Amino acid sequence: MLTEKAQEVEQLFGELEETYQTTLESLVAALDQRDAETQGHSLRVVEFTSEISMVLGVRGSELTNIRRGALLHDVGKIGIPDSILLKPAKLTSDEWTVMRTHPEKGFRILSEIKFLDIARDIVLSHQEKFDGTGYPRNLAGDGIPIGARIFAVADTFDAMTSDRPYRAALPYEASRQEILDWDGRQFDPQVVKAFLRITPERWLEIRRDVERRVREAAGKLRIPALSALIR
Repeated sequence: MLTEKAQEVEQLFGELEETYQTTLESLVAALDQRDAETQGHSLRVVEFTSEISMVLGVRGSELTNIRRGALLHDVGKIGIPDSILLKPAKLTSDEWTVMRTHPEKGFRILSEIKFLDIARDIVLSHQEKFDGTGYPRNLAGDGIPIGARIFAVADTFDAMTSDRPYRAALPYEASRQEILDWDGRQFDPQVVKAFLRITPERWLEIRRDVERRVREAAGKLRIPALSALIR
């Protein structure tokens, strides 16, 4: 009887996890519909964040939560008007005020999903800076969730080493130097040290692997392919 009950609980737990996963993937799908570059960026940042996290000794459920937070970091942009989000020109001061609300919007979107409690703190905090000059709460130092501090380095590195409409990707050395220049200001020094332990070859390997997975998913329903990345 106890064995049967245990199996029943395990089955119910599996079904619940599947429901959670579907919810998470649907959120990412909604965001993908608005920006063709979002998925590639989001998946790279998940893997970059994960790599730094593992160098720092993060494992298990903590790593899973950090990966989910990295994947969903921009989910709040669902609430930003297309006229601002997709504007090809420089944003005005008022438009930036609206854009800067996306961490809070993302936090509210995820607020009713219990298994994303930790991930949503990363979503809310992903624009904070180590010296307290970020937003929306001007958090500083260890007051910023560790996942958000790791994400900050991974996100910046991806942004600098990826092509953009207004510039080509920067080489590794230039990107590395930029992160060093902001060590202790924008970035947690311990996270920067972990970043520096990862070789340029490893970063390139991760990028190529993500690009391959995105290409393979292009001819299919792309969202199910995300499951393996965030579990």
